[in-house]
Amino acid sequence: MLKRNILILTIMMLMAVPLHAELYIDGFLQGLYGGRLDENNPTATEFTASETRMQLRAEHFGNVAEFFGRLDFVYDGSDSARYDWELREGYMKFRLGRMFDFKIGRQILTWGTGDLIFINDVFAKDYRSFFVGRDDQYLKAPQNAIRMTVYPGFGDFSFVWTPRFEPNRLPTGRNLSYFNPFAGKIVGEGYYFDPPRPEAKFENGEFAFRFQERLGTFNAALYFYKGFYKNPMGAVMTPDGPMAVYPELNVYGASLRGMGLGGVLWIEGGYFDSREDQDGDNPMMPNSSVTGLIGYERQVATNLTANIQWQADMMLDYDTYEEQQIAAGAYVRDEVRHLLTSRVTKKLYQELVTVSGFVFYSPTDEDIYARASVEYKYTDELILALGGNFFHGESSATDFGQFGLNDNVYIKATYGF
Repeated sequence: MLKRNILILTIMMLMAVPLHAELYIDGFLQGLYGGRLDENNPTATEFTASETRMQLRAEHFGNVAEFFGRLDFVYDGSDSARYDWELREGYMKFRLGRMFDFKIGRQILTWGTGDLIFINDVFAKDYRSFFVGRDDQYLKAPQNAIRMTVYPGFGDFSFVWTPRFEPNRLPTGRNLSYFNPFAGKIVGEGYYFDPPRPEAKFENGEFAFRFQERLGTFNAALYFYKGFYKNPMGAVMTPDGPMAVYPELNVYGASLRGMGLGGVLWIEGGYFDSREDQDGDNPMMPNSSVTGLIGYERQVATNLTANIQWQADMMLDYDTYEEQQIAAGAYVRDEVRHLLTSRVTKKLYQELVTVSGFVFYSPTDEDIYARASVEYKYTDELILALGGNFFHGESSATDFGQFGLNDNVYIKATYGF
């Protein structure tokens, strides 16, 4: 009933646009079909994706404000027929005076410098979509938020308030399996439950801040976040046993991005303050950590672009963590976790074909995740794609090793209108 009422309200908002206003409507129709490659995967279905999706976008430019809406309708036939829809974006944007910009409503939020490595970008992600071949836009999950940007004449300040905490969307065992630490193995759908979100209180809202300023040819930024870990990285004891939770988190960070060495350089760092385990002695909560990355991208040949990134993540109070994990017989990560990534993109045949690959590799965790795709722009309206996602890890408890049974390939056709 609630979803139907929101849909009706959205349609009424579009119909209520004044006749003299500038209204633009477009969208696409898409079919995505993918299957797993490992027969031992305990998922509820062999299909990682079997869906038909229609997206409608509407944009209205008025004299006082702008309106933007993005609405998805999906039929999912992976195992049983499921119909769903989601308002991915529905916000108004307006300015007060010369100094204040506001963006209010359901929106996609992003900042930071990393290419698929997120340090100060603490906004919700959708890894279910990312791992099965949906468009890159679906990696970012929407949130209901108020964003204010202030332009005082030196740089700009951005403030984001999300009244209700929005977690990452993680595999549930239906299409993609995952490692369950309580079961001690990779599991399917029967083990999944939604961890409880923090109570709907004002103090449990998420608050993010960014200050940006140009320094020569570089863009510099400072960040702050107060909220919770986006993954359920903590646990509490209940009468029925341990229950996963989202621990409280503060993040303090900075970044720098600009032209250099014949390409684009970026550097970013952050301090993750685990507010429920600041001494590192609570084995059921994550330790605080310091993390940083450096990246470089350039065009290495005609229509061939490549980049490389290196991230180092150092856990604080590591000795206590190591003792606790050994005593529990659990996986012990390295004190400093290293991650290397590289993206290569090549355009062929008058830029009608795009071949792309992206690799994540951690020499300390000994795991890897590779993405590959080929897109063919058949016409201005029709794009055909073939791709795959491939995982491997020496331990099923590492970031990519936990998805080690989810290797999949997919085909996708998108018609824009």
